[in-house]
Amino acid sequence: MRVVGAVVGGMLVLAAWVNIAATLIIPRGRVGFILLVDRAVDRLYRVAGRALRSYERRDTLLASQPALTLGALLLVWLAAFVVGWGLLLWPEVRSLGPALRQAGSSIFTLGFASARTAAPTVIDFLAAGSGLVVVALQIAYLPTLYSAYNRRETEVTLLSPRAGTPAWGPEVLARVQLSGNLEGLDLLYESWERWSADVAESHSSYPMLLRFRSPQPYASWVVSQLAVLDAAALHLAACPDSAPYTARLCLQMGFNCLRNLVRTLHVSVEEDPRPDDPVQLTWGEFLEGWTRMTEVGFPVERTAEEAWPHFRGWRVNYENPAFRLAYVVDAVPARWSGPRRTGSIVPVPRKFVNRTPDHPEGAPRVTKRGA
Repeated sequence: MRVVGAVVGGMLVLAAWVNIAATLIIPRGRVGFILLVDRAVDRLYRVAGRALRSYERRDTLLASQPALTLGALLLVWLAAFVVGWGLLLWPEVRSLGPALRQAGSSIFTLGFASARTAAPTVIDFLAAGSGLVVVALQIAYLPTLYSAYNRRETEVTLLSPRAGTPAWGPEVLARVQLSGNLEGLDLLYESWERWSADVAESHSSYPMLLRFRSPQPYASWVVSQLAVLDAAALHLAACPDSAPYTARLCLQMGFNCLRNLVRTLHVSVEEDPRPDDPVQLTWGEFLEGWTRMTEVGFPVERTAEEAWPHFRGWRVNYENPAFRLAYVVDAVPARWSGPRRTGSIVPVPRKFVNRTPDHPEGAPRVTKRGA
């Protein structure tokens, strides 16, 4: 039994090291184990969140979820090392309890239990090194996470004045028209194309980033990306001749990003949907967005009826993965962003008001010269 236990212990230590390397070191590593821990912690937060009726309190609770998941992951790795090295010590120590005690003493570098013979001493040194290395890797892992988080949230914060809070695609086009800066959409689409590429690489390699929430309760990276993609799709559908080419690139990179992320979560989505496939967004909801952007004078080249099938043909590529992600991370409820776990009321973004000395209640629009 002690020999069999030592073999099992060696396999457990090896499996822990492989999982640590795949999670913390190797880009695009296999992330199946971290998803198991994440789902276990998520179940606890779902139960706790049911008692909170307001979205603000639930958002505050969910903000702590990534920290608890990282802590649980570290504890699981350390526990695997204690059991694995303890089983390896079992043939030498002759009793499982003292073997586990000695392994724990070595891993946490306490030193109150040790051996005098050669083989157990080597195992003690290896166990102590394992504990130090895994804690060091976890500490080094945090700056990588927060660097990617900061890059992600910088663009989300910059989008707030352009898209409202929570972000909404038609509001992007409406506010650009009100500011008299339609040319600025080209730069917006280009920056969010790069944002999608960055998020696709970082969040698929480190899926823990999916759980990190925006600093403001009514901001969300998922909802923000969906708003930009809706704005680009609506722009192309309404203005096929004048819409910039960067809108197409933004859309292409955007739905590639969303599909990569849902694949990381082991969620299956249609890889190549047809343009005439159904979408969950209704005609009435689309018409509401169309009214918002046209009531401020956004120049359109098609009617709402003509633009609808073209917009739907774009949206079918990213709607389902965006809805899945918004549901999984329980993003802020927002227009055109699908259902949530708790069916919270969708807050309506405040309409942009340009207040000037000549128009203290709000000018009809901002000219390029400004007021």
